[in-house]
Amino acid sequence: MHVREFVDADWPAVWPIVRDVIRAEETFPYDPAMTSDEARSTWVVSAPGSTVVADDGGSILGTAHMQANRGGRGAHVATASFMVAAHARGRGVGRTLCSYALDWARRRGFAGMQFNAVVETNEAAIRLYRDLGFSIVGTVPGAFDHPTLGRVGLHVMYREL
Repeated sequence: MHVREFVDADWPAVWPIVRDVIRAEETFPYDPAMTSDEARSTWVVSAPGSTVVADDGGSILGTAHMQANRGGRGAHVATASFMVAAHARGRGVGRTLCSYALDWARRRGFAGMQFNAVVETNEAAIRLYRDLGFSIVGTVPGAFDHPTLGRVGLHVMYREL
């Protein structure tokens, strides 16, 4: 498996991953009724940000995007988001994508990386992010309306680079 830049021809393989994660309504606050075009315009970020895929010999297992968390005086902190195909979870795809994002941010001179909204029930992601050096710096109580658990918190996680 290797991580490479997203190209337009990847969208037919990326869309089912994005669609399934969004429709599960467990980890991303996106509208589950998003169309492919709406999701593409949200997920695929423009330069100087980057969208990538985890490619396993022509099979796309996951995707990520990275960019400045804010503009202006906050542009020295990066952010990133990750989605992994259900059949590829537990195989290191998320770790590979997150490690790539951290390297991407370092190479561009970012001082840190911040995740703005990690659902507190997403234990696998939280465990991975902590393992990669992130800390929970705050939690917004009840900020995510989970489909089965009701309102749960959203963690803000940060790591210096």
